[in-house]
Formats: sequence, structure tokens, C-alpha cells
Amino acid sequence: MPSSRFEEIADQVRNWGRWGEEDERGTLNFIDDAALRRGLASIISGESFQLGLGLSEAEGVQAGFIEGRDNPRREMINVNVPLSPDPDWICSNEDSLTMGIQASTHWDAIAHVSYRGKLYNGFPASSVTEAGATRCGIDKVGSLVTRAVLLDVARALGLDFLEPGYAISPSDLDAALALAQCHVEPGDLVLVRSGQMHYLHLDDEQPKDLVAYTWPTPGLSIETAKWFHDHHVAAVGIDSLVLEVFPGEREEDYLPVHLLHLAEMGMLQGQNFLLDPLARACSADGRYSMFIDATPLKLTGGLGSPVNPVVLR
Repeated sequence: MPSSRFEEIADQVRNWGRWGEEDERGTLNFIDDAALRRGLASIISGESFQLGLGLSEAEGVQAGFIEGRDNPRREMINVNVPLSPDPDWICSNEDSLTMGIQASTHWDAIAHVSYRGKLYNGFPASSVTEAGATRCGIDKVGSLVTRAVLLDVARALGLDFLEPGYAISPSDLDAALALAQCHVEPGDLVLVRSGQMHYLHLDDEQPKDLVAYTWPTPGLSIETAKWFHDHHVAAVGIDSLVLEVFPGEREEDYLPVHLLHLAEMGMLQGQNFLLDPLARACSADGRYSMFIDATPLKLTGGLGSPVNPVVLR
């Protein structure tokens, strides 16, 4: 049985019926014309950052803990194959990509998790079948463009990275907001930096430590769900594999933040977002808001999607 605290927070953040009984987009409904204009107005220097990790087996972040969530593997299927009778005229090169949908930088679809037989908005868990998600799949997202706000929790606490298993609290998010000197407005996408990617050694030649990157991991605590709900956040992305603190705060509540965000609030979660270079730029000039395009692939019935978010500052 879940804890009484989980039940209490679930009751406080539930968005079922808020945008109608047939809604499958959840908190993305907060993104309106004002949010888009706010995002465009945050472009000052025109500097851009890609927040997606490289898609290759060597750059993969999966250590094999989740069955079937395989690291990206690209293979050639055509190498200099002639397309005309004249082999010197035009030749083709093509490749294929195989990976777990949530293996690298990705969004979790709202239908990614259920509990007590229900998805977000009360849709039955049985609406997800061997054919995929007939409700709340990633294809229901459409375009995801808005303003993003970087909450650099590690830097706000005076750290390069958070300790393993650190539970990010609402007061930590407020401290990062104070550092950013801005407010989170309805329809914003919030990026949370824990510094966890230091284990991947992307800026040096040391071997990455995938076990340390995976477990234990700092992340959002159960108490932050109401913070996101009260701020009318459209979606959240973080620089870790799990997103929430893992192992969790209570043994009886397994992955409670997933359930609160996805099943109760209908809020997309993004994992493995590359935030360190962006954080350095934000710290250098004090600008922590930006325009973001984090549109997922239009994967019909998908329970998630790889994504390469691009921000403009």
C-alpha cells in the first residue's frame, strides 16, 4: 500500500477532468500564446544549445538494469550501392538505428506508467496493449515549444553536483529560482540540473561510470510534485536517468514521482538532458530563461520518444 503522504499529495495534484474528459495532453495545455511569446522574448544573444546525448552505443547511458532498454546501435545497410546502371553516377549510403525508446535523452509519454488500473485522466491501463498506447501516447504531444527555465539546483547549493541519493526539495527549487532571478510562469518547461552527468565524463577522457550514474541518483522528491502543480509547469526535464531520487524516500512508494507527474498530473517527464554546458552559459551572464523546442518524434502509440531539445538564449 502507498504511504498516506503519497495519497495526500496525489489528491492535491490530480488534474483529471481539468481540460475535459477526453484530454490526453495534460499540463501541455498550459502552453498558450503568452507562453510562446515569453519564450521568444527570452532570446537575447541567439546562442543555441543541444540538450540531447549522442546516439551511439559508445555514448549510451544504459548499464543493462532495465531489460530491453538497449543503448543506441547504428548499422550500415547500404554502402556505396549504385542506384543507376552507371556505377560512377549515383550511389547510396544508408543506415538503421536500433535502440530502446527511453535509452538516451527522451520524453516519457503520459501513458508510460499506470497504477490501480488507471492512466492519467482515468483512462484504463488496458488502453495500452501490445500495439502500443491508444490513449496518452507520445504522438498526442504535438509540437512542444515554449519558454524554458533552468533551475541549477547544484549551483544554487554551492555544489558542482548533488550527492548520490539526494532528494531535491521544494526549497531547493526555490533556491535555484532565486539564483536565476526569474519566476516560473504557466506553460514554462522547467529544466532541473543536479550535476549527475559528471559521472559520464563528457568533458574529459576518463571512462564513464554508468553504475554511479544510475544508482543511487539524486532527483526530485515526492514533495516537489505540488511545487510543479502550483507553478502550472508544462513539462520537466532533468540531467539524470531516473528523474526522481532513487532509491526512493519510502520503501512502500516505488517511483512515486513518476506516478504523480504522469498518472495524476499528466505532466511529461524528460530524462538524460544534457544541461552542464547550458548551465555554464547561464551562470556566466545570469540569464536562466530561454526558448526551447523539445518536440518529440511523432511516434504513433509510443510510450516515449528520443529527443534532441534545442534551446535559444
